[in-house]
Amino acid sequence: MDDLLLQKIAISGPTLASMIQRFSSSPADVDGLLFGHVTYIAPSTLSDDSQSPSDSQLVATISSFLSFPSLLSFYDSLGQVDSSRLTPTHLNHKPFIGWFSSRRKTPLRPSMRESSVSRSLSCIPNLSLPIENANFNSLFAPSIFLLFTTPVQDQSIQTNQYRAFQLQSSKRCFNPVSMDIVNIGPAFRGHYGSFRPSSSLPFLNCELRSLTPMNEDRNEGKLIGMKQTTKDQSQLDMCTEGMQIGRLSRLIGPEAVSYTSGLEDLYEKMLSKIESLARLVEASSAKVLEQENHNRKLRYKVGRSA
Repeated sequence: MDDLLLQKIAISGPTLASMIQRFSSSPADVDGLLFGHVTYIAPSTLSDDSQSPSDSQLVATISSFLSFPSLLSFYDSLGQVDSSRLTPTHLNHKPFIGWFSSRRKTPLRPSMRESSVSRSLSCIPNLSLPIENANFNSLFAPSIFLLFTTPVQDQSIQTNQYRAFQLQSSKRCFNPVSMDIVNIGPAFRGHYGSFRPSSSLPFLNCELRSLTPMNEDRNEGKLIGMKQTTKDQSQLDMCTEGMQIGRLSRLIGPEAVSYTSGLEDLYEKMLSKIESLARLVEASSAKVLEQENHNRKLRYKVGRSA
């Protein structure tokens, strides 16, 4: 069966920056493993081009990596992978999609040993991972290879170069693949469906601190809580003209839908307060300019009389 070719490889900006920092701070060349997932992503339909392709794109997303302190970490000098070195501790039950190599002052192209390592990795059957959103049962071999280098000639500014490849087992060669740095924006809307939140949003407790002491030792805490509540309420009154702190707790949680009018009222009061402050600033700026012009005229008269 022919190899499944990737249209592009996606990686987040912080992940790529962390890899470059690991390479730059290391005293020697390093390599490591790449983790992520491969999925079919439908192209964005927000484009004005009516002839945009409607077929899904096969995209590999790099979510994390594991670097080793030196080269020849999981393979020998001939490029043969030692599967015993790829322990569950290294893989950490994460989908393994490829590997990377970082070396200094070398051309930006894979070497013969790196080609041998990629071929050896793709031949290990238990490392293949299923493709998400696929209409058929298919596995993707860990054939991605990222290469980081520095320019051959010395430069006054530190420069790091990188390039992504996919190994084609049938042709025994590397296929260059474009790499997208995923950031927020319409161009990356297709990647949103592949994000997996690691934890849910925490519950925000907006209840007032209990003012009823459980015993006599909490009288001091009660007084502090009352002073803080009074201070917060006075600061809130300056901005919202009487909006009670207790009403804010209703604007968060399952009851927020029935209290949207209160939020809109709060927003309108804050806008009116900002508008009045802007008018005061404008009036005071005009007075300052008038006073500066008056002082300039006085200095001019004093200079002529002297």
